[in-house]
Amino acid sequence: MYSLPAPIAWDHYRLEWGQQTYVMGIVNVTPDSFSGDGLAQTITEDELVQRAVKQAQGFIAEGAQLIDVGGESTRPNATPVSLEQELARVIPVVRALRRSLPAKTIISIDTYKSEVARQALQAGACLINDIWGLRYDPAMAEVVRQHGVPVILMANMRGFQKHEIVSDVVRFLAGSMDIALAAGIAWEQLIVDPGIGFGMTPQEDWAVLRRLRELRVLGRPLLLGVSRKKNIGYALGGVPAGERVEGTAASVALGIAQGADIVRVHDVYEMMRVVKMSDAIVRGQVG
Repeated sequence: MYSLPAPIAWDHYRLEWGQQTYVMGIVNVTPDSFSGDGLAQTITEDELVQRAVKQAQGFIAEGAQLIDVGGESTRPNATPVSLEQELARVIPVVRALRRSLPAKTIISIDTYKSEVARQALQAGACLINDIWGLRYDPAMAEVVRQHGVPVILMANMRGFQKHEIVSDVVRFLAGSMDIALAAGIAWEQLIVDPGIGFGMTPQEDWAVLRRLRELRVLGRPLLLGVSRKKNIGYALGGVPAGERVEGTAASVALGIAQGADIVRVHDVYEMMRVVKMSDAIVRGQVG
């Protein structure tokens, strides 16, 4: 029998599981995001910060409870970003968001570099979203432990030996959880993400989505990042990222039915409606 994880409470933030699906709005301060929504085009730092704040404020007004800030594209074959570049992109944005958004807003830093995470937490972020599940930078786990914040551990199948995809994702996430616990991070601070689109074929993505409920064996809340992903374009006959809102909606709704607790999305207004309808059906919650 599956029992709901205990709430995560830290500082003046709180996430309670089972009552609603939380929506995380994506703020990409990159010039080359796969989704086409990167804000860091040829503009000044001040303009970048202003655009990021405006976008995040819009997301909060539309119902998002979390804002995820990322300064490096993680699409396949993306040009790596130096530590200095990533810091220059995200730290001014995080600082401005902390000043501009409601105090209860959870600001997440999407990075696998410990120094970016450390400085972002000092600037006002309060959650770490690591696409390598603490496996890329050995110092990341210590940053999480020292600051006492939650961490999203994502399964990243790039270069990972695959056998049976759902078991592989569970194995990857269990290994990342072991790293976290060995570093002294509290069990209650862990959130897991199956890593849709990261080193998986469209067919493997769909298998994980179809069997998402099996990840409950890990005993932790699930974040689902399906927004505008490649498998949606594949299923819809090759439509570009900006035309995948309906496919994203289907994936979000079915993901919630399979146990997703947080959905990470680009199109907050549309997905908030999908979440509310899905929660009414799945959780019996309205509002």
